[in-house]
Amino acid sequence: MERKKNKFKEMMERGEVALGTCVYSFSPATIELAGFCGLDFCRIDNEHAWRQDESTENLLRGAFCADIVPLLRVDRDNPYLIRKALEAGAGGVIVPHVNTRREVEEIVRAAKFPPLGKRGFGSLCFSGQWGASGGTDWMEWSNNETMVIPMVEDVAAIPNIDEIMSTEGLNGVYFGPADFSISAGVPLQTRHEKVMDALRRTIDSAKKHGKFVIFGAKYPYWEDAVLLRDMGIQAIEIGHDLSILGTIWKKTIQEFRK
Repeated sequence: MERKKNKFKEMMERGEVALGTCVYSFSPATIELAGFCGLDFCRIDNEHAWRQDESTENLLRGAFCADIVPLLRVDRDNPYLIRKALEAGAGGVIVPHVNTRREVEEIVRAAKFPPLGKRGFGSLCFSGQWGASGGTDWMEWSNNETMVIPMVEDVAAIPNIDEIMSTEGLNGVYFGPADFSISAGVPLQTRHEKVMDALRRTIDSAKKHGKFVIFGAKYPYWEDAVLLRDMGIQAIEIGHDLSILGTIWKKTIQEFRK
């Protein structure tokens, strides 16, 4: 069976704008719906929505069926989770709270087979087609097609942003405004000028080094997505399943009861 190219990675390399979302509920139907609606990528949260069981694998398989690229966010400081995420079928790994080039290099080493990294070989997994065709061609495909995406979400990362962006093996970064706002002393003011200035600096560095930035749109998503696109954001995350439902339900109740 021929392995799929990573369409999200190809879009980023062509300089296009991709739309995605995030799943916290761990419902395969939700990630399948996202793909069937035409979204390009979906972040699966395995940092705060803690699931290290078959439910994550079911989401990754759902993404494969619906032709949407799954990006699995894992806990930091555990290189084995990075390997497991890619073995299970993630199109990329998102690692939180990365502040230095050295930290990015460690993520790349965990994600890539030699000579690019030190990932251990084991093709009896979904990505390796359970060993049916998991030889050197699979290793080459994995090194070429899977993505490394650290999160910029601390003020400590900004002075190092050019070093981070220039790291070999890094594809792009996810800018996390909530934690960044906390570290900047303006808790949860995610569009505060301190946050937006850091975001602009991150975008500029990404462009300079041929990388991309993922950032989340707020409600009304369709309007905010246009503003983010015009800022230079290449990958726009349109909320997550629970926030979208909560926003629409609360908004409807408020308007109805006026």
